[in-house]
Amino acid sequence: MSEIPVTLALASARSFLFVPATRPERFAKALASGADAVIIDLEDAVAPADKSAARQALLQAFDGIDAAQRHRLLVRINAAGTPWHADDLIALRELAAHGLGAVMVSKAESAAVLDEVAAHAGPSCALLPLIESVAGLDAVDALAACPRVARLAFGHLDFQADAGLACDAAELELIPVRLALVLASRRAALAAPVDGISPGTRDTAQLSLDAARSRRGGFGGKLCIHPAQAAAVNAAFSPGAAEIDWARRVQAAFEAAGGGVFSLDGRMVDAPVLLLAQRTLAQAALHALT
Repeated sequence: MSEIPVTLALASARSFLFVPATRPERFAKALASGADAVIIDLEDAVAPADKSAARQALLQAFDGIDAAQRHRLLVRINAAGTPWHADDLIALRELAAHGLGAVMVSKAESAAVLDEVAAHAGPSCALLPLIESVAGLDAVDALAACPRVARLAFGHLDFQADAGLACDAAELELIPVRLALVLASRRAALAAPVDGISPGTRDTAQLSLDAARSRRGGFGGKLCIHPAQAAAVNAAFSPGAAEIDWARRVQAAFEAAGGGVFSLDGRMVDAPVLLLAQRTLAQAALHALT
């Protein structure tokens, strides 16, 4: 197994790439795509008639996945109340016993459901609840506080459908919803949440805009539906060279000043600015950018 703890791998992941459970030949390719984490999907990417076959394909292929990479793998299971949820939980127990990193819980709306999933997943498998409905938003603090939840994720397209919204590319209507996930994550001391997909697999300009908006809004990562999206998402959620240089200079000036408030480039630097600089350097070090 990798020396990287599962919780750290998930907390620091920027890009989460979906791959259908019906395509086991793509699992290794997805892990090699540059994405920080890979989500093997038993839900939306699998037609109802193929659910059982997809689950069996995943179970059969899992032993062939590099054991040192399994901490980067998640499985998205079907939502509670669907005909496939119970069988997914049975499969989850076996997958978790062989090193699965986490389970993404579709349409998360209930702490009781998360507790049931956690009981099947065992102590070494983390949970990522996917907030996709108004009911999920109402329960977001309870979901974030559940044991073994590593991060929240936002299924913004399903949320729009559930709430009856018709957002354009700017998605201004979703600003309060995204902020609610960020604040709930902070209250529960979780890593920054993961934002939803950008559906245009070839629209790199929109992808960059979406990812930049997510980062400005307090998110720490983004779901991807194509391997080509991973690099752009990783870049968007990583500090750039100018940010790193600024953070280093803030840190050096703080040390030279012996603490307290000081001035840099004609601007006052106090504790919140120093904290931002320290976070920037920590993030850069985590992804080996320094």
